[in-house]
Amino acid sequence: MRWKESTLLLLISPDSVEEALDCAKAAEHLDIVDVKKPDEGSLGANFPWVIREIRDAVPADKPVSATVGDVPYKPGTVAQAALGAAVSGATYIKVGLYGCTTPEQAIDVMRGVVRAVKEYRPDAFVVASGYADAHRIGCVNPLALPDIARRSGSDAAMLDTAVKDGTRLFDHVPPEVCAEFVRLAHEADLLAALAGSVKVGDLGALTRIGTDIVGVRGAVCEGGDRNTGRIQPQLVAAFRAEMDRHAREYAAAVAAAG
Repeated sequence: MRWKESTLLLLISPDSVEEALDCAKAAEHLDIVDVKKPDEGSLGANFPWVIREIRDAVPADKPVSATVGDVPYKPGTVAQAALGAAVSGATYIKVGLYGCTTPEQAIDVMRGVVRAVKEYRPDAFVVASGYADAHRIGCVNPLALPDIARRSGSDAAMLDTAVKDGTRLFDHVPPEVCAEFVRLAHEADLLAALAGSVKVGDLGALTRIGTDIVGVRGAVCEGGDRNTGRIQPQLVAAFRAEMDRHAREYAAAVAAAG
């Protein structure tokens, strides 16, 4: 499963069925509906029944992603959780490698996830997720993620932020380092996904560095608050309009330079 390199996909993360219905109202403006539970961490796992209900609530042509959690180094536990997300209806399975302190531990966890998920659903899409602020929690280096994903048989590498304290993706991994992350992912034939309090003002840089998926929540919530605000369909539409504008301007600039 691969997407055109020129297409920037928008992933939106509702935390409830009610918010998923708001996403459904803006379905034409988004590409992936991502189920998480923000009060359990940046990649907090929601309940299986919530995944099922959200799968039923959004259009059938919109893939549903589900986070497995900010996981410990417990490969068997994580593999079972990932399978549970797939059984519940998710086709993208995201694993936050929070408790893995070495690439070898992360590969061990992700290999178990890939086997558990792909034996059940071969077309499922497994995402190895790390953290831009890894230095604050002691997990694997962000630039190790593409190789971890490749060696484990995953389909994508992702960066988010672990500590939601107002700091953002580019505060910890500047655009030029994110560009290296994307380059390494693409060299390994993986998709690259970036998230972490991404705002409209970041879209120019994200477009230029060529990431494949941008994940947002706070930017499309009322008041910009990922925890207390609710996703607003009009904010999703506005965010997508800005994505498309940057894509057009970048394409025009590349054409003019060529």
